[in-house]
Amino acid sequence: MSRASPYARLPARAFWRSAVADVGIHGMDALWRSPWTLPADARFTTFGSCFAQHISRALRSRGFNWLNCEPAPPGLPDEVARMFNYGVFSARTGNIYTARQLLHWTRLALDPALIDRQEIWDEVTRKGTCYRPALCPVIEPDGFPTEAEARGALAGTARAFRRAFTETDVFVFTLGLTEGWVNRDSGAPYALCPGTIAGQFDADRHLFENAAYPAIRADLENAFALMRAANPDLHILLTVSPVPLTATASGDHVLPATTYSKSTLRAVAGDLAGSAAHVDYFPSYEIIAAPPARAAFFAPNLRSVEEAGVTLVMQHFFAGLDLSAPARGRQTARPQDAAAVDASLAAEDLVCEEQSLEASDGA
Repeated sequence: MSRASPYARLPARAFWRSAVADVGIHGMDALWRSPWTLPADARFTTFGSCFAQHISRALRSRGFNWLNCEPAPPGLPDEVARMFNYGVFSARTGNIYTARQLLHWTRLALDPALIDRQEIWDEVTRKGTCYRPALCPVIEPDGFPTEAEARGALAGTARAFRRAFTETDVFVFTLGLTEGWVNRDSGAPYALCPGTIAGQFDADRHLFENAAYPAIRADLENAFALMRAANPDLHILLTVSPVPLTATASGDHVLPATTYSKSTLRAVAGDLAGSAAHVDYFPSYEIIAAPPARAAFFAPNLRSVEEAGVTLVMQHFFAGLDLSAPARGRQTARPQDAAAVDASLAAEDLVCEEQSLEASDGA
């Protein structure tokens, strides 16, 4: 019988002093190793909160097969395409902040009959009445001229979202929030609180939810089960956004509200990764927000992640991927200057609906 402690046989990466304190934030290695052996031309799709946009941009810049399932119309300039939410995520969903939203999009993608039951907001502007799908109200900056066009656009995005999990190898989803708003009667989630960027708030119809661990895990498990029923080979890579909440409707101070949200999401993601071989977790949250970074990667507003942080996250992400399986002969994008692309995305404003909540700050 061995008398040696099991810790005596652990590698240096298992100890805080040798793996973190002695080497510092820029000296850490083997922070993440993908458990999957993927083909060299593996396809990736990306969705989630604002921070997910860094991953999609980095994949494209390095020539990976980032699947754009809803491309912009031909000839549309890149800056205009981004204004209309093309190329931001793998489909034109806008930010998907909560597990409830992800499940709703998945059901919508698999059952086109649900499109007719989706809520459409109408609003009067200086240009007349416009219409917005409540599930993605800002994908068209000025709204749609008719309800039929708004519903048609939602149907097109739902079809694209289906492609995003049926035609990909890795579905990357960045969890952002536990807080969200739903329709009191139907339970359908909203992309943002009605009455912020779009819509009108009605306390009798709009219900605030701060989801707990069991509900978040159940929603994610249901969404992933539906996706894998359509694509049994699907791999799901979860991350947690390090970006703090813009505002909280929980009644708590925004600092502990942020801690609750991020720690709950992190716990769910880790447990799902530990319980299913097709699910994994990448620690973008820890790289930016954990003690070794000393908050150095946040801008002065203590929310936005600056260039150095984005670059470091992407270095660990690509170092941990295993793309050693034979390629399938799929066409890949031409690599760009990855460092320049990381810097440009860190410098520009992300497409982030939650940011609109700052307009309500009367301080």
